[in-house]
Amino acid sequence: MTLNSKFLRLLLFSPLLISIPFFNNIDVKAGLEFQWDRYSGIRRLSWFQKNNEARARNKIFFFLRPTDREGGLLKINIKSPKNFKSTLKEEKISFCKVLIGGFESRTKCLEDIPADIEISEDQKSIDIFPYSPIPSNKDSYAVVFKVFNPKRSGLYQFHSYGQYSGDTPSLTYMGSWTLVIQK
Repeated sequence: MTLNSKFLRLLLFSPLLISIPFFNNIDVKAGLEFQWDRYSGIRRLSWFQKNNEARARNKIFFFLRPTDREGGLLKINIKSPKNFKSTLKEEKISFCKVLIGGFESRTKCLEDIPADIEISEDQKSIDIFPYSPIPSNKDSYAVVFKVFNPKRSGLYQFHSYGQYSGDTPSLTYMGSWTLVIQK
């Protein structure tokens, strides 16, 4: 009877003992989950980035969907965060009509929109002046950055403002994009 119970214990615990070395390779990335406060003044905009690792070459699409625009856009202003330490160059920023990818398709520019792009001296403000106003139709547009990600991982919030065709020459808040850079 004691021999049977020892054998039975060995049968029950041997799979556990054999699998313990494999538990060592589990990589758990715990962290802070970031959720938007629906009732704050921040409006969430969609974006897509090809690479989210620190110091990696990246292509970032900042989307402006039809629901994000109120009318014809004359000017787009993007404020980058102070801690986003990456060199922005005018030739590496473009504006295009975009196909937003999903399960069966990739995100890609369908048509480049000719525009003048101006970057401030401190590289914290980017102004985009399309040659013709962007209509308020059902097409989606994107500002595309080709940059190297910053060294530091974290959340980087970009704010967008637009000047609409009409009487007001002032900029109106359109929304914000929050990028995630990981180590």
